[in-house]
Amino acid sequence: MSLCRDRVVIVTGAGRGIGRAHALAFAAEGALVVVNDIGVALDGSVTGDGPADQVVAEIEQRGGRAVASKHDVADFDGARDLIGTAIGEFGRLDVLVNNAGFVRDRMLVNLGEEEWDAVIRVHLKGHFATMRHAAAYWRAEAKAGRTPQARVINTTSGAGLLGSVGQSSYSAAKAGIATLTVVAAVELGRYGVTVNAIAPSARTRMTEEVFASDMAKPDSGFDAMAPENVSPLVVWLGSEESAAVTGRVFEVEGGKVSLARGWEHGPAADKGARWEPAELGPVVGELLAKAPEPEPVYGAS
Repeated sequence: MSLCRDRVVIVTGAGRGIGRAHALAFAAEGALVVVNDIGVALDGSVTGDGPADQVVAEIEQRGGRAVASKHDVADFDGARDLIGTAIGEFGRLDVLVNNAGFVRDRMLVNLGEEEWDAVIRVHLKGHFATMRHAAAYWRAEAKAGRTPQARVINTTSGAGLLGSVGQSSYSAAKAGIATLTVVAAVELGRYGVTVNAIAPSARTRMTEEVFASDMAKPDSGFDAMAPENVSPLVVWLGSEESAAVTGRVFEVEGGKVSLARGWEHGPAADKGARWEPAELGPVVGELLAKAPEPEPVYGAS
């Protein structure tokens, strides 16, 4: 298997769950992998264990090449050093998979400032910081006449696309990632970089309670909630074959892959002049009548 042979790939949050599955899948396709994970609990508190080292050992046992990174992706300098690790160890960087994250779920009325900041930091800033330093490297390569075939695959969520009750901070961060993805795709395309995102549904530490009823495998033996189901699309998006695909968000669940559609212009009414407040009730009513009902927020009754 050589879809990504000798391509240098960073996977953040790769010590467990979906990130681990990505790292193993890339290595199986011949990639050289930087396994990034600082080792945290579900709420983001540092545990001190070494999941990145464990995944590196798994890859090496299977005949692949990998190195561990314990850089904090949401620390600007740490993100720079993570990119530098790939270049220093393997000579370049071809693919950045942003996957790291955690949850601190609360209803909005109970959500604390520190909880909000922590979730926004690791998800949204963690995507920005790694992309920023990777983009600077790829821009320099392009200006030097070595235009890359580079790929970024970000991780949003159904919560970011539709919202999720009790997850306002997580939903906001993941929505930001989706929009960041489409902006970066336009800005970085000139340097030979594509940028896409996935919204996965799989059983991980963050979702094991949600998918508890799906823990048992059906008679077919196919575990629809296994994190390994998400990785084939990510590996393909990280390959040179995906050069024509950018600025897209894919939903992945079990054996199903779908293309998500973001905000788009809907029905309009144009008076050609400033509206009076009292005029707008019937106008808004007509617009709503012409528009489809929005998809429901996850968890809404």
